[in-house]
Amino acid sequence: MNNTHVVSTDWLAERPEQGDIKILDGSFYLPAEQRDADAEYAAAHIPGAQRFNIDVVCAPNSASPHMFPAAEAFGDAVSAMGISNGDTVITYDGGKLTGACRVWWMFRAFGHKKVAVLDGGIGKWRAEGRAVENVIAAPKPAHFHAEYNEEMIRSIEQVLTLIEDGGSEQILDARAAGRFDGSVPEPRAGMRSGHMPGALNLPYDKLLQADGTLRDDEQLRALFTAAGVDLDRPIVTSCGSGVSAAVLLLGLRSLGHEANRLYDGSWSEWGSRNDTPVVT
Repeated sequence: MNNTHVVSTDWLAERPEQGDIKILDGSFYLPAEQRDADAEYAAAHIPGAQRFNIDVVCAPNSASPHMFPAAEAFGDAVSAMGISNGDTVITYDGGKLTGACRVWWMFRAFGHKKVAVLDGGIGKWRAEGRAVENVIAAPKPAHFHAEYNEEMIRSIEQVLTLIEDGGSEQILDARAAGRFDGSVPEPRAGMRSGHMPGALNLPYDKLLQADGTLRDDEQLRALFTAAGVDLDRPIVTSCGSGVSAAVLLLGLRSLGHEANRLYDGSWSEWGSRNDTPVVT
């Protein structure tokens, strides 16, 4: 596995006092999960961790949830968290890596390569008896300069074009099979069910082991191949709202697959419009 994208709990525990390592709690939960990510962070987080809420660090007034903000807004938000361009950022969450991976991809898309996901998240951290705290310390502001790499993100117009041109990039949907095939309704009201023409399906949680850690390279490669993915071609990942799709990106990058992008709006954008093709 490519360890530049994932770090273990042992790795992080061995580096608690290093000032250039910044830890972020990127937890995100759907309403149906009935969990409050901010409250859980306040009650217990990895020592020194700052809260990164993707519903706060996002584009304002967007019709779709937690869309990418402008580079300057991202830089300002991260600077206020005490993070500079020279820091190593470790992201984690309290679920199945979804929020952590979204934050990881945001940093990479805004030009920061020294960022990794904590394998297994705070769940594994606490299961191992490691320390947590409920003290929320105000960080010393830093300066983070963000440069947006548009090649790491796909818009709805770009996805429509690649479908029309016969699929220059494969679309890989991270939603559960029932949502993908349209046999179960979407969790967000007013949204059509189904998937984009030509899309493939690999539910993101299949990439994880029972303890919430990422599967090994051999298992990951087998999962992508079984889903019909050609690992020699470019891939665009999608999901409900651009969060769990980032888990697929983590798996792909861990395998050394670099030609991959995130469809930011995902199904919350695609399924809410009447001018987009839907297959069931």
